[in-house]
Amino acid sequence: MNVLIVTHSRDHHCTPLITRALMARGATAWCFETDLFPSSVQLSLHADSQRQTLLLKTPLGLLDMSELQSCYYRRLRIGGGIPDTVPAAYREAAQKESRAQVLGMLHSLDCFQLDGYEKVRRADHKQLQLKVAAHLGLEIPDSLSTNDPQAVREFFAAHPQGIVGKMLSSFAIYEQGQEKVMFTNRIRPEDLDHLAGLRHGPMTFQALVPKALELRVTIVGEQVFVAAIDSQVNERSQTDWRREGRRMLRDWQHHTLPADVQARLLALMDAFGLNYGAIDLILTPDGRHVFLELNPAGEFMWLEQHPGLPIADALADVLIGNAPRRGTPGLQAPGFFTRDKLVQEVQAA
Repeated sequence: MNVLIVTHSRDHHCTPLITRALMARGATAWCFETDLFPSSVQLSLHADSQRQTLLLKTPLGLLDMSELQSCYYRRLRIGGGIPDTVPAAYREAAQKESRAQVLGMLHSLDCFQLDGYEKVRRADHKQLQLKVAAHLGLEIPDSLSTNDPQAVREFFAAHPQGIVGKMLSSFAIYEQGQEKVMFTNRIRPEDLDHLAGLRHGPMTFQALVPKALELRVTIVGEQVFVAAIDSQVNERSQTDWRREGRRMLRDWQHHTLPADVQARLLALMDAFGLNYGAIDLILTPDGRHVFLELNPAGEFMWLEQHPGLPIADALADVLIGNAPRRGTPGLQAPGFFTRDKLVQEVQAA
């Protein structure tokens, strides 16, 4: 069995985990490191009236993609190996053509994909996530996405308990070669006088939600893995645990969700057609579970270490067909509703 992993050459943690898990199950893992395309990896798509052939040539060998049983899409960093000596205009054109080639390949694959590129990109829209989550009965924080400073001031006034500011997408800013991650921050009254930067790009603001624990729920097929961390024990991590992510690595613990919350999260995955997702929740001091976001291609490697969740094994089982995949008919949520009914309601809305 052949499985294609679409990633990049710096994916040093998750790719080896998945590769080992696949090998342990008798499968062969092929790694398409997209930053090395087109510089040192070749991809050929040949089509005529009879058939279409997709060939991937890597330093490790030649893969005929008609022999693939599944594809695990993780990351795209196309054109990262194009030399800086190539003039900027040609470099940009080469990256665009290379991206079109790779996306054409992904859309042309006949095998099972975890998950399809279009599904991942659609599920990445945070506004849509909040809408679907709320429709499925999950609690969400009052949220505002805007480039209007006055709207932010009014939102701040409406939430005396406080608000936070965050970005819609995950990215970093590089200054003098140093990576600066954009964390979630508490918005102070004095910040309201410095919102001019919104004219260059919108931000998202949310009502501050009190935290007893922060939860990371990783769903693979029908398997649900839950880990919790007490971010409030460290002042720097209280608003965004990632500020102290490395120092608090060993603080993640196993956790269990109420059956109805777990069922609604599975219904969320059904609604987006995803077999993989990393979901962030807040457990409040009074026991409420508040949905923050779904990461359709979120990282999981630290949870393999602490608290030791077997996520790579679960991914391998879904990829080779040893575990249920999204869309299995007849699956029902525990309790008083069926997931099918919830999803039908979302699609009809």
